[in-house]
Amino acid sequence: MGWNIFHGTDRNNEICRSYTTISNLAQAVADVLPARDWRTLAPVLNHRYGDAYFSVPAADAGRIASLLHKAASHRRMPPDFGDLARELANAAQAAANARQPWEWR
Repeated sequence: MGWNIFHGTDRNNEICRSYTTISNLAQAVADVLPARDWRTLAPVLNHRYGDAYFSVPAADAGRIASLLHKAASHRRMPPDFGDLARELANAAQAAANARQPWEWR
């Protein structure tokens, strides 16, 4: 099982990742960002899969995109998680630009 994250890069405009992959990304992001920034991202990246569907308002998606880009480019971010953080940042920014909620299902 996993997340289908909208405004993504596949032919359905989604990013599909396992719950475990997103959980591991959350740990990597928490290790490279200041606590203030992590508190903004934690509700998204630490969202428990038992809660199923959620969305991020478009106004918040732009801020989240910025923080994910910051984490992705951090020198201590492992390259594979940096790529995923960048991909999620682009999806969040696409939702913000479209003034649509960023949906995770």
